[in-house]
Amino acid sequence: MSEDPVLAGFRQSIDNIDAAMIHILAERFRITQAVGAYKALHQLPASDPGREERQIARLRGLAEDARLDPEFSEKFLRFIIQEVIRHHEQAAGSAE
Repeated sequence: MSEDPVLAGFRQSIDNIDAAMIHILAERFRITQAVGAYKALHQLPASDPGREERQIARLRGLAEDARLDPEFSEKFLRFIIQEVIRHHEQAAGSAE
């Protein structure tokens, strides 16, 4: 049985978006690793709760504008932030 061409087109678009998201996340983590190294070098704290909350609020607004569930977007962003903080803490530990 051959695949439905409409479904195949949707799936190809999803595959392309997934690939783009991975590349975007990789770039984001390259930058946050540089931030972590900078913070470690200058003995700055690994996290900035005020900035994190401002970013979450900003991105919740963007999610609402894009008709994406803001609860989902917040969970996703909090997951990324926690991973970034973990990397920053590792960088700080390596700098000691």
